[in-house]
Amino acid sequence: MNAQVDTATPTEDSMLGRWIHRAGFNDERDFVLRVVQPALVGMIDGTVSSLAPIFAAALASSSRTALLVGLSTALGAGVSMGWSEALSDTGEQTGRGSAIVRGAITGGMTTIGGLFHTLPFLISNVNKALLVAGIVVAIELFTIAWIRNRFLEVSMRSSLLVVTVGGAIVLAIGIGIGSS
Repeated sequence: MNAQVDTATPTEDSMLGRWIHRAGFNDERDFVLRVVQPALVGMIDGTVSSLAPIFAAALASSSRTALLVGLSTALGAGVSMGWSEALSDTGEQTGRGSAIVRGAITGGMTTIGGLFHTLPFLISNVNKALLVAGIVVAIELFTIAWIRNRFLEVSMRSSLLVVTVGGAIVLAIGIGIGSS
């Protein structure tokens, strides 16, 4: 990804722009590099990578197993992604800010991305839980596409297509393994 990010609208006039400035960021580009990009990486990873183990566990076993697999996947992936982001660069070379802050943002969003579609497996009926989890995944993928559209100027159509294809591939892996 190109380190130069052009923003769609000047933020000085918007409520977001005022918040960005008050939070200590120079401008929206600085906010995107230090917050949005690490959060988006985490959210995408947490949402997409956890689909296969959660859905495989649900199909092969039960809602309880899927819940436990989902919780462990979300938490483990959050630690792994946070650690990876923090160790990937100090921020001095790239201007992306504190490695610890980026790691915390990435790890936290990875965990959140995996948790949202894990929580439906609190429903004991696995078929109902799968349906609710599928709806939650659709909302997560739409949110990712919207964030990419808003902050990275990727068309909504293109973004929806890309995130949906990625999610569908991983989901198909989980369904295939869980059904075997």
